[in-house]
Order: sequence, then structure tokens, then C-alpha cells
Amino acid sequence: MRLRHKPWAKEYMEAQEHVFITHPETLKGNWTSEFKNDNPLFIEVGSGKGQFILGMAQQFPDVNFIAIELFESVAVSIVQKLVEMPMPNVRVLTVDAKQLVDYFEAGEVDRVYLNFSDPWPKTRHAKRRLTYKTFLATYEAVLPRGGEIHFKTDNRGLFEYSLESMSQYGMYFTDISLDLHANEPADNVRTEYEERFSAMGQPIYRMEAAFRPKI
Repeated sequence: MRLRHKPWAKEYMEAQEHVFITHPETLKGNWTSEFKNDNPLFIEVGSGKGQFILGMAQQFPDVNFIAIELFESVAVSIVQKLVEMPMPNVRVLTVDAKQLVDYFEAGEVDRVYLNFSDPWPKTRHAKRRLTYKTFLATYEAVLPRGGEIHFKTDNRGLFEYSLESMSQYGMYFTDISLDLHANEPADNVRTEYEERFSAMGQPIYRMEAAFRPKI
């Protein structure tokens, strides 16, 4: 996907302090103060334009959501939508997923969502995949014991790789679907890519994977 540069995005987002967090490291271990409650905290790594996370926030108002998107020119779309339709249980960060431990304490995040991540199909780029072992270790560091990752993709290669990567890491699977929309759950929130690929007739793969509690 070619990104359209939006030079005004950073300044615009920084002006929306109620939505966009400019210094998330200051909230590490204290996100309850930002949301002013102790509701569960779910994060989506690679939120794109926000259709999934905003839909989830509407469906589950008693859960706090954080959209994590590396690119400001993409994340600004989420912020704009939250300005137009405020949701008190959503915040937006533009940070690198590799540094999640800089922004969240151990066990502070209750669930991680990965939706339609870049597949990085070339073998030499495997370390960039969001289900590579170093990323899994990062998620495990901020999740509670037995914490879960919920993952969706249209890319069979990435799905198979992720199953293998998670299994080798020691995770186990509580749900696996090779065609999510063949019997779509009523509470499934579709992403922008999910709608596009499904309309093209491509199956949507989904899994729920959990870390084994360490003894």
C-alpha cells in the first residue's frame, strides 16, 4: 500500500490531546489514570484507518482500546473520526510495536489484536512479521499470564507462518478458522481490508492464540 503523505497530520493530532497521546511513556503502568477507570485494556497493533478498533469500541464500551499505528498519515484518519464521533474508551498512539514495553507495564494489556498485518512474504524479511518470535516476546511481556492474541488475515502464507511461529514459541490455540465469513460470528467487526478481500471471494483466516503461563 502506497501511503499518501500528509504533512499536517502530526500537528493536527497533537492538538487533539483527548484522543492522541503524544508521550505514552509517561503513562506506562498508569493507563487507568488516562481512561479514568480500571476496565480491561485491549490494543490493536497496526490499526490502519481504524474501522476495526472503532467498531470494537462501540460494541464494547466497558473496554478501553488503544490504536497503535506507526504512520502518522494513516493514524490521523482515526483521530479525525474520533473528533467527529467521540468515544471516551479509545486512544491513539503512533509508536513502533517493537517498543511496546516502553509504554506498558507487564500485564497491563489484556489482549492484543493483529489484523491484516503486512505479510512480508520474502524469507529474508521474516523478522519484520508481527508474529515473528521477537514480536511475540514483546506481546507476552505486556500481557497477563495466559494472555491472548487475536489475529486475522487474508494471506494464507502469513497465517500458516504465524501458526508455526506461535506454536514453536509455546503458545496454544483456542480458536482457528480457515474461512471466517463462511459462518461469521454476529459480533465480528470487519476491517477495511477484510471487507475488500472478502468481496473478492478470498477466505479470511482467523485465530485466537494464548501464551502458556510460565511456571
